[in-house]
Amino acid sequence: MMWAFAVEANERNFDRLEAKMATVVIQERPFIIARVFDAPRDLVWQAWTQSQRLMHWWGPKGFTVRVCNVDLRPGGVFHYCLRMPNGGDLWGRFVYREITAPGRLVFLNTFSDEAGNVTRNPWAPDWPLELLNTLALDELEGRTAFRLHSIPFHASQSERGAFEAGNSSLRQGWTGTLEQLAAYLAKA
Repeated sequence: MMWAFAVEANERNFDRLEAKMATVVIQERPFIIARVFDAPRDLVWQAWTQSQRLMHWWGPKGFTVRVCNVDLRPGGVFHYCLRMPNGGDLWGRFVYREITAPGRLVFLNTFSDEAGNVTRNPWAPDWPLELLNTLALDELEGRTAFRLHSIPFHASQSERGAFEAGNSSLRQGWTGTLEQLAAYLAKA
């Protein structure tokens, strides 16, 4: 009798699991961007981790850094404010999860307010609140191979869709940012 009850309970659990799995859409297509910089890896690492260096290049083309505070430790925050070409301010932050100098940073990236609280993307309300980013820097005969891998973190299906739909805009922003980094590295 007990055996029959256990079998029936397991069947109900499997039915519930199967119904739940039918509603889950796995969409984990990451955003990936890569580039090779004509600079040694240590210098590229410093450009990503030191506020006095980030001030010179961080953000898309046409944006300037107004505020740049870096607390480089797991759980630490890079909190920044970018002045947009139209004169408005755009706040954001990284929360560092993993730091392996000089080759790897893992961080959650979000829009924020001046106090560092997480906010929604001002242009796309369905954009994921957080993106999990893994940045890798590899030595390449005196040059540095850069790779960024980004995925929505704890995102709803609509947020994942917005992320996928915004891929070209994301690429444009990152391309401009990396061009600014390359120009900074050429002068550093």
